[in-house]
Amino acid sequence: MEKSCTLLVHFDKGTPAIANEIKEALEGNDVPAKVDAMKKAISLLLNGETLPQLFITIVRYVLPSEDHTIQKLLLLYLEIIEKTDAKGRVLPEMILICQNLRNNLQHPNEYIRGVTLRFLCRLNETEIIEPLIPSVLQNLEHRHPFIRRNAILAVMAIYKLPQGEQLLVDAPEMIEKVLSTEQDQSAKRNAFLMLFTCAQDRAINYLLTHVDRVSEWGELLQMVVLELIRKVCRTNRGEKGKYIKIIISLLNAPSTAVIYECAGTLVSLSSAPTAIRSAAGTYCQLLLSQSDNNVKLIVLDRLNELKTSHRDIMVDLIMDVLRALSSPNLDIRRKTLDIVLELITPRNINEVVLMLKKEVVKTQNGELEKNGEYRQMLIQAIHSCAIKFPEVASTVVHLLMDFLGDSNVASAIDVVVFVREIIETNPKLRVSIITRLLDTFYQIRAARVCSCALWIIGEYCLSLSEVETGIATIKQCLGELPFYSVSEEGEAPDTSKKPPQANSITVSSRRPAILADGTYATQSAASETSFSPPTIVQGTPSSGNLRSLLLTGDFFLGSVVMCTLTKLVLRLEEVQPSRVEVNKASTQALLIMVSMLQLGQSSVLPHPIDNDSYDRILLCIRLLCNTGDDIRKIWLQSCRQSFVKMLSEKQLRETEELKAKAQVSHAQPDDLIDFYHLKSRKGMSQLELEDEVQDDLKRATGEFIKDGDDANKLNRILQLTGFSDPVYAEAYVTVHHYDIVLDVTVINRTKETLQNLCLELATMGDLKLVERPQNYTLAPESSKQIKANIKVSSTETGVIFGNIVYETSNVLERTVVVLNDIHVDIMDYISPAVCTDAAFRTMWAEFEWENKVAVNTIIQDEKEFLDHIMKSTNMKCLTAPSALDGECGFLAANLYAKSVFGEDALVNVSIEKQADGKLSGYIRIRSKTQGIALSLGDKITLKQKGGS
Repeated sequence: MEKSCTLLVHFDKGTPAIANEIKEALEGNDVPAKVDAMKKAISLLLNGETLPQLFITIVRYVLPSEDHTIQKLLLLYLEIIEKTDAKGRVLPEMILICQNLRNNLQHPNEYIRGVTLRFLCRLNETEIIEPLIPSVLQNLEHRHPFIRRNAILAVMAIYKLPQGEQLLVDAPEMIEKVLSTEQDQSAKRNAFLMLFTCAQDRAINYLLTHVDRVSEWGELLQMVVLELIRKVCRTNRGEKGKYIKIIISLLNAPSTAVIYECAGTLVSLSSAPTAIRSAAGTYCQLLLSQSDNNVKLIVLDRLNELKTSHRDIMVDLIMDVLRALSSPNLDIRRKTLDIVLELITPRNINEVVLMLKKEVVKTQNGELEKNGEYRQMLIQAIHSCAIKFPEVASTVVHLLMDFLGDSNVASAIDVVVFVREIIETNPKLRVSIITRLLDTFYQIRAARVCSCALWIIGEYCLSLSEVETGIATIKQCLGELPFYSVSEEGEAPDTSKKPPQANSITVSSRRPAILADGTYATQSAASETSFSPPTIVQGTPSSGNLRSLLLTGDFFLGSVVMCTLTKLVLRLEEVQPSRVEVNKASTQALLIMVSMLQLGQSSVLPHPIDNDSYDRILLCIRLLCNTGDDIRKIWLQSCRQSFVKMLSEKQLRETEELKAKAQVSHAQPDDLIDFYHLKSRKGMSQLELEDEVQDDLKRATGEFIKDGDDANKLNRILQLTGFSDPVYAEAYVTVHHYDIVLDVTVINRTKETLQNLCLELATMGDLKLVERPQNYTLAPESSKQIKANIKVSSTETGVIFGNIVYETSNVLERTVVVLNDIHVDIMDYISPAVCTDAAFRTMWAEFEWENKVAVNTIIQDEKEFLDHIMKSTNMKCLTAPSALDGECGFLAANLYAKSVFGEDALVNVSIEKQADGKLSGYIRIRSKTQGIALSLGDKITLKQKGGS
C-alpha cells in the first residue's frame, strides 16, 4: 500500500542503484558523494524497494554530518522508511534517531532547528515524539521567527494526534499566550490557525477581543480569520451579525487576496442588498485593477453567480462590468458580454449600446490580430440588444452596415443577418436601410453575405425608385455581357504548313473554272479557319463583386441573383405604369439569365452548373415569360411570410428558454416565517435588519428548499454489497461539476468488532481518487459513514470498483468483501445548450471524432423517437418545431449539448419511415474529444429501443 510523502522524485527503475555502492558512498567523507547516495536511497524507497541494511550505516555516518543538504535528505529518508512492525509497534532501532532529533532541536543553527520541527509535523509515532516535547516547547520562545512559527506548527500536529491531548494538555493555553505576545505575522497566523483547529472557542474569543485591530493584522492572519468566520457561521447562522462587521472592515484591506475572500464570504453569509452591493463593487474593483487574465476570469465567474441570484443589484453595476472590455483577451471579453447582455434594462440600454458602438469603432484600427473575432462578438451583442429593445436599432444599424464588406466573413454574415431581422421588425427603418444597402452593395466580397443581401433587396425594395435602383445595382455588379467569349481568325491555305491542329477547322470548296483553251473544269480550294479556345471576359475595372464571384463557379449565388432579378421585375410590373420599361427590364433580366446558363454549360469553368441551380434559373426564365397571379403571390408575399414566421418562432423559443432558466421554488404550507417588524431591533445594525428581510423572503418563496430533498436522494443510493454479507454497504453518489462524492454507509452486521476496516476503491476512465483510504474500527452492529472524493477530468463514462477489507480477533487473515461496480453516467456532465445554426455547421465541419449509430427501435413514430432520444441524451433540439411539422415519412434534426468541461456534443438524427412502419436511418455524433462521442454513442445504443 502506498504511503503519503511530501517528496516525489522521478527514478528509472531500469537501472537501480546497488545497495553496496550506496553504503560505500555513505561511509566515505566526500560530501557530494553522500548527497548523491542519499538521493539514490530515497528514490529506491519511493519506488518500492526495501533497504533495511542501510539504516545502521545512515545512523553511524549520516546523522553526525553538519551539512545542511545532508540533514534535509536525512529527514526525508526518516519520513518515508517503515517505523513500525506488522503489529503497529515502533521498531526498537527508531530509538537511535530520537537523540539526534533532540540535538537538532537544540542546534545553534536556526535552519537545522526549523526543518527538524517541520519534520515532526509529519510524524505519527507517539513513542518517538514524546521524548522530544520539552525541546519543542522551548523553541516557542526562540528569538528567531522561523523557529517559532515551525514550533507552533509542530505543537499543533502533536496535539492533533490520537493521544495528543494527553501529551500536551495545556497546548491551547500556551499557544494563546504566544499569540498575544508574538510580533511576527507568519507566526501569529500559525498560532491563530492552531487555536482555530484545536480550540475554536479560544480563537473566537481572541478575535472578538481584538475586533477593532483586525484591519491592522497581516494578510496571512486575515485569511485565517475569514476561514474561521465561514466555519462558525456555517454551523450557527444566528451569530453571523457580529462577524459581518469584521468582513466589511476587511473590504478595505490593502491585500487583493483578502478583499476577494471577503467578498466571497460576504455573499455566502448574507443576502442583504447592502452586503451584496459591497461584494459586487469589490469584484468590479478587482476586475479592473488586476492584470492577470486568470484572476479576471475567476472574478467574472463570481459576478456571473451574483447575476443569477441578485440581478437587481448587478444591473446598477453594468457599466463597471463593461469596463473589462479594455482587456485584449477574447475569453474575458466574451464572458463580460455574456454577463452584460443579461443585465440590460430599458434604463441602461442606451449607455450599453453607446459603449458597444465605441468598441466597434476601435476594432477598425487593425492593430490587434484578433480584431475580427472581437468585432463579431460585438456585432452579435448589439444584435441581441436591438432584438430586445427595437428602439436602439436606428442608432446602430447604419454603423454596422459599414462592415458588410469586412474581411472577416463571419463578422459580415452576422451584420447582414442583423440587418435582415431589423428591416422586418422595424418598418420605419426600411427606406434608410435599403438605400444604404444599395449604396454599399458593391463592397461585399463574400458569397454568403451577397446571397443574404440580395434576398433583402428582392423582398424590401417596394417603391419604383428602389426597384429601379436595385436592378441597376445588380446589373452594374454583374458587368458587361457575355461572361465569356470565343474569338475567330481566318487563314489562307498553305501547303507548307503542318496538318490542322485540334482547335482548327479545314473548309474545302469546289467551283467551276474556265481554262485557257476555253473548256470548263472543277477547281477545288481549301481554307483553314482557326478558333482560339473560349476565354473568360473579366470585364472592366468598374465591374462589380458579383461578376468576380460568379466567374469562380459559384452557381448557387448565380441562382440567387436570378431570383432577385425575377422578384424585382415582378414588383416593377406592379409599380411601373409604363409597359415599355417593364418589357425592357424583363428582356435584360432574361438576357442575363441565358448568359448565366451558357456560362454554366461552357468549358470555361472547371465545373459545370449543378442541376439545382440550373433548374432554379430555368424556372425564373419561365416565370418572366408567363406570369400567373398565384405564382406572383408566392414569389412576392409567401417568402416574407415564412421569414416572419421564423422570427416569431425564434422569439418564442428564446422566451421559453428564459422561463426555463427562471428559478421555480415553492414554500411548504407549514414553514415558519418570522416577521422582523415584530422582532426586537435592539443592537441590530441596518445590515442585519436587511438580512432578516431577505431571509424571510427566501423562506416565503421557498428558495431555501433545494432539489436534493430526501425523496430525490433515495433515487441515487446504490447498494454495494449483498444483504447476506457480514458487512453491508451502500453509497449515495453526488456529482458536482468536477468531482464525485461517494457517501458510503458501512454497517457491521456481525457480533464481533471489525478492526482495520478499510474501503479500497479503484477507478477506470478519466477518474482519479483524491484521498487515500483510512482504517477504521467498527463495533458490533454499528455503522460508519465514509466519504470518498473522486476527481473527474473529462466527459467520459467511468467505472468505480473496489472492496472492503477488515480483520477480526478470531481470524488472522484479512477478509475481503467485493463491492458492486458504480458506473458514472455521462448524463451527469452534459446539459442542454443552444447555439446558432452557423456555429453548429462550423463545429460539425471542424470536429474530427464521429460515431455513427444505426437506428434500431420499436418506436414507429418519427417525432416520438426524436423526443425519446432528446430525453435519453439530455440534449436540446436546435431544429425549429415548424420544420418538424407534417407527415412526410422523413425527419432530420440537430441536437446540441455542452459538458461542464466546455466540450461540445453535436448530434444529427436522420430517420425514414419504411413501408412496414419501422424506422430506419442513422444517428451521427460528433465531438472534439473521443470520450464524449463514444460515451454518447453507447448511451444512444442502449436507450434507443424505447426502454427506460
